[in-house]
Amino acid sequence: MKIAIASEEKNEKGEPSLRGGRAPYYLIFDNKKLTKTIKNVFAVGGGGAGWSVAHMLAKEKVELVIAGRIGPNMQFALKEKKIKFKETSGKIKEILEKIE
Repeated sequence: MKIAIASEEKNEKGEPSLRGGRAPYYLIFDNKKLTKTIKNVFAVGGGGAGWSVAHMLAKEKVELVIAGRIGPNMQFALKEKKIKFKETSGKIKEILEKIE
């Protein structure tokens, strides 16, 4: 399963970002292994970050998005792209271990 986790850092040592569409980075995991780190160019600027991030992650063929918080617009956009999402906290490595 391909998973994207919103992150404040470029690695998986931290916790998920509380900012969903405005997270500085998205860590892409394939079969629970970090395969790519994406700098979120939509983290700053005008509105529509959630929609843009959902589109970006759909292009990466992500199946699940994890963040501390995901705003309603981003939730709607993810549902539209048929991408599951989960709001959670804790260490990224521990969150990955719990996913089946």
